[in-house]
Amino acid sequence: MRLSSKPLVTYNYCYYLTSTFKLQYEKGTAMTFPKVGNKAPVFTLKNQNDETIKLTDYKGKANVVVYFYPKASTPGCTTQACGIRDIKSELAKLDTKVFGISPDPVSRLKNFEEKQGLNFDILSDEDHAIAEKYGVWGLKKFMGREFMGILRTTFIIDKEGRLREVMDTVKTKTHHDDVIACIKKL
Repeated sequence: MRLSSKPLVTYNYCYYLTSTFKLQYEKGTAMTFPKVGNKAPVFTLKNQNDETIKLTDYKGKANVVVYFYPKASTPGCTTQACGIRDIKSELAKLDTKVFGISPDPVSRLKNFEEKQGLNFDILSDEDHAIAEKYGVWGLKKFMGREFMGILRTTFIIDKEGRLREVMDTVKTKTHHDDVIACIKKL
């Protein structure tokens, strides 16, 4: 019987990542969020329309909400995105731009945007480099399985590019209300 090496490679890679994260966590070197008050980590990513989006383009112009979500078109991520979609006019009054970031490819993001009628940019971070910069790529558990993935987290950045709030306990059903409350505090 010939076994495919692909699942084995995937398993070994996941095992390596999980083991590495556990080792980092035990040594106290696991990823952490950027510090509130410091400059937010900059990024340049492709959006759902394959356009380049740079965080630096909004410095001095708008507050920015950057929220990381695990996977487009899943129930929780859809609820969260539709909540943001529905408050676009309120965010505009508060001079606020929103970016959702996931490890999905651009093509999947385009489908998500069209299916849900999203009216804001969702960005592709396939190699999770930006998620790592923000400290949101980490060990997750689901149905008894451990794996590396996006930890649902939101960052509020002021017009000067400084990180003002980290929301690491996100409830998808009320996320949009929590974002508005944080922006109003700026």
